[in-house]
Amino acid sequence: MNRRGIAVIAAASLALAACGNETSAAPTPASAVVNEPLTVTYDGGIQILDGDTLKVAHTVPLAGFNRVNPAGDDRNVVVSTEAGFQLLDAGAGKLTDVTWPGAKPGHVVRHAGKTILFTDGTGEVNSFDPKELATGKPQARQYKTAQAHHGVAVELADGTMIVTVGTEESRTGALALDKNGTEIARNEQCPGVHGEAVAQGDVVALGCEDGVLLFKNGAFTKVDSGRAYSRIGNQAGSDASPVLLGDFKIEPDAELERPTNFSLIDTVTDKITVVPMPQGVSYTFRSLNRGPQGEALILGTDGNLHVADPATAKITHSWPVVAAWTEPLDWQQPRPALFVRGNDAYITEPATKKVHQLDLTSGKIVNSATLDSVPNEISGAVAGH
Repeated sequence: MNRRGIAVIAAASLALAACGNETSAAPTPASAVVNEPLTVTYDGGIQILDGDTLKVAHTVPLAGFNRVNPAGDDRNVVVSTEAGFQLLDAGAGKLTDVTWPGAKPGHVVRHAGKTILFTDGTGEVNSFDPKELATGKPQARQYKTAQAHHGVAVELADGTMIVTVGTEESRTGALALDKNGTEIARNEQCPGVHGEAVAQGDVVALGCEDGVLLFKNGAFTKVDSGRAYSRIGNQAGSDASPVLLGDFKIEPDAELERPTNFSLIDTVTDKITVVPMPQGVSYTFRSLNRGPQGEALILGTDGNLHVADPATAKITHSWPVVAAWTEPLDWQQPRPALFVRGNDAYITEPATKKVHQLDLTSGKIVNSATLDSVPNEISGAVAGH
């Protein structure tokens, strides 16, 4: 049994209450190597937490609005800064000199043993093996889109690369390249293409403003939602399920739509099922993730983590985590955010400066910590896919 499993069993044996253990944010010694590090951004930098204790191990000052994503190994995190992508050694608590410069660093995707970076301001794609991070900057497979745009790319196990197509003004679809870089497929019937997820069987989904675009068996398939406008811009996939989780927005002219439905995309039947949230509950783009068995996870504005069975499209659990909250108008502003690693869900609560650890096997909060800054985004080191 791994250490994580032992920790969960030990916690359960203590018969923890729903509020879990409260730990202080007192930092560990600066020389300590962080165990299963978590990274939490705040206005002015990044705090690195021990994944088991939630204690702050390191604070890394960094001006600007910064985003964090797993680099694909058990130690590093990719930070999107004003100058481009930069590697953060979360284990040691320091930014490295490994960078991928470029304006507007965007999506970071991990799949099939590769980490893929998309730089919006240049249209550059860099795909690398994160195992090579142990010795410095990896040798990357590179591609540049015809025109720069807010896009995304994913590389499949057989070397096929899916890359979005668009301009700064309009995004229309995607193309597929074989392992040698030759275009083998294209579909530009996906208005407003945004986001990606991969389902069981190496099926890729890209969100559109009227459904999704799937890539499977070497070809693109457009799956319409049945509505003139139904933006599915954020998705979450799982190797354990052929069904993808997506958001579902239906108000094209809204300044900010607070969605009250989510979508389940069956990549076998090519069907989209729209599922309502509980009455009066919405969520944001930082609310979606998947559990270890492929369960769909949605962090609602009622403060509950809602668990849906992708096979039945039913919400099976609603576990209380944080106080009720409202999505801010500015997408860069803090709101509760969800990060999942193994059997653990980590949820931020900006209103109280807290981070909570929830056991996805029991639905119980097993640990909480109070930080000295308001948490914004949360991520961490995750090895493998």
